[in-house]
Amino acid sequence: MKKLFFACMLLVAVMAVGQETDISVHDPVMIKTGDTYYLFCTGWGISVWSSKDMTSWTKEESVFKRPPSWTNDVVAGFRGHVWAPDISYYDGQYYLYYSVSAFAKNTSAIGLVTNKTLDPSSPDFKWVDHGPVVRSIPFRDYWNAIDPNLIVDEEGYPWLNFGSFWGGIKMVKLVPNRDKIAEPQEWLTLASRARTDSLLDDNPGDGAIEAPFIFKKDTMYYLFVSWDYCCRGENSTYKVVVGRSENVEGPYLDKDGKRMDQGGGSLVIEGDKNWAGIGHNSAYTFDGKDYLVVHAYDLSDEGHSKLKILHMKWDEEGWPVVNKEEINQTKAK
Repeated sequence: MKKLFFACMLLVAVMAVGQETDISVHDPVMIKTGDTYYLFCTGWGISVWSSKDMTSWTKEESVFKRPPSWTNDVVAGFRGHVWAPDISYYDGQYYLYYSVSAFAKNTSAIGLVTNKTLDPSSPDFKWVDHGPVVRSIPFRDYWNAIDPNLIVDEEGYPWLNFGSFWGGIKMVKLVPNRDKIAEPQEWLTLASRARTDSLLDDNPGDGAIEAPFIFKKDTMYYLFVSWDYCCRGENSTYKVVVGRSENVEGPYLDKDGKRMDQGGGSLVIEGDKNWAGIGHNSAYTFDGKDYLVVHAYDLSDEGHSKLKILHMKWDEEGWPVVNKEEINQTKAK
């Protein structure tokens, strides 16, 4: 019996190798295929995790082993630390948009890579890069091509919303196969914050807004964005705000009726004594339940950013609500 017991314990230990429950991530996005959740986030070559329960995560191979050749034309000497991806599925392919940028500059581009499957063991598993979709250049563009999120309108047309700081959150219509901007071009500003006018165009300034994510619920589109500052560990001040519209093109209004492109936004979640900042969210419906996925800076762990998956409920007026107590729990199912 002892031999059987120790054999079972060894098997459990082997199965647990590589699984983590308190993973450190930035800018998480998710998708479910079959019985597996896949999470993509900022990292070298785009970090990838998989899970069967949204609790125990296994690190997978990064999307890129080396940076796509075109990235050096956007950011000289780009080494492959890719920011803020977005994952979706369309017409038999997984579409993964990603950000290439110089830090604190709008020298940036959003690229696209696709795959027929997310299962690394499948013979069809192969990431195919399609190059840049949107690019921003200092002193030409008063916006920043990072933090992409794809949304499809009522007529089935894809739109890419993105951006940070400068002139705020932008959106542009794509062609149906989602790999380039549609002509004639349609550009919109969805959200923005006040910025000091005297700053040079290449300075991100103080209009701290980024990380848009549009979530469709019933007849309404909800635009989530992050205000204030990420990536400062214990000094991060991130928070998530939201507005909504019956039209994907906006205008998006907050609870007080203020337009988000004029500084509006209603608070969803922010940091506290345990978490320095909470933000860069995505939102999903899995198996009939709605979730808000964020990263949060853990003050009990030197400000390291942690993955948090929260249940998202809705109040009587149709606004998203999360239970902040869940931020201290590992499991959200």
